[in-house]
This record gives sequence, structure tokens and C-alpha cells, in this order.
Amino acid sequence: MALVESALSLIEDKGPTGFTLSEAAKKAGVTPAAVYRHFAGREDLIAEAARQGYEIFADVMQFAYDSGQPSALAAFEATGRAYLAFARRYPGHYIAMFESGISVNHSPELASASAKARGVLERAASELSKHIPPEKRPPPAMFSAHIWALSHGVVELFARNSPGTQAPFPPEDLLETGIGIYLRGLGLIPADK
Repeated sequence: MALVESALSLIEDKGPTGFTLSEAAKKAGVTPAAVYRHFAGREDLIAEAARQGYEIFADVMQFAYDSGQPSALAAFEATGRAYLAFARRYPGHYIAMFESGISVNHSPELASASAKARGVLERAASELSKHIPPEKRPPPAMFSAHIWALSHGVVELFARNSPGTQAPFPPEDLLETGIGIYLRGLGLIPADK
């Protein structure tokens, strides 16, 4: 839909609160009144951009997970790299999803799309955690949340060209070594000698 594409462009340029519905309508070539046939307000428009983003994100994560098979470790590491790639390739969606302040519970459709994306990483964590003794195994949701937080932090601090946050290392290296330290702490990969 042209209106969502316009909103994504404006979100990239001005942030999620830096544009009006009138601006989005004008950019899409429709009247401001036409917007209200599809969306109750700007928040609903941004929520739709976020929903679409989560759908794309889930597909990207699933593709990465599948391409990392048959090793659970390789599949898990691929999902971390996919997070970084998604943020770079779809910045408008990423901002709508994570920086707009729109709750994933804004609508059932958005909640479902978000859960689908989260589910891919949880499945990857669940498969990998089978290699940890049960008494030391974190719950898959916690395991995946740690990796999600690490991935999100690398994206926010070092991969989006935020002023004053240049790291002396590429974001991919930061993410890979961070995940490696975490997995080493869980005993999933051997310690460096």
C-alpha cells in the first residue's frame, strides 16, 4: 500500500513522530481524508508498518535459521546476523517496530506477527540449549531474549550510524564475539586456549 510506503520513508527521514498523516497522504498521492478510510490515525499507520516489518523480520530470521542447519549452533548464530542485516535493509520497518513506542499488543495482527518473529529465535535457542545439561539450561525464552537484547544493542549503538557511537570494530564482529562469550558461558562452545 502506497500510504505505508510513504510512512516508512517519512519514518526513516523524520522518525516515527516527525510527520503528520497529511504529509504521508501527500507523499502517497492521496487526500488526507482517504487516509482515514484505512487508519484511525498516525499510530495505526505506524502499527501497520511495524506489523509488516515483523512479518519480514520473521521470514528473514526463519531463512537464516534454515540456512544454518544442520548445526544448531550455526543456525543460532545465523539468526543473530540476520537481525543486524534486517535493521540495515529495512530501517523504516525497524524504527516502526522498535522505536515508535507502539506496543506489539496494539492489535491482534501486530501481536501475532511479533510473536512469530520471536518464535523463530526461541526455537533456535531451544534447539541449541538441548546441548546444555537440564539443571543448567536457561528457559528458551530467556536464552533468546538475551541474544535479542545483545543483537538489538549492537544495532542501536553501532550499526545505525548514531552520532558519537562509532566503535573500532564492525558491528558484525561485535555481535559475533558477544554471542560467542555468551555461548561460552553456557558451555555451548569451548573456551579459547
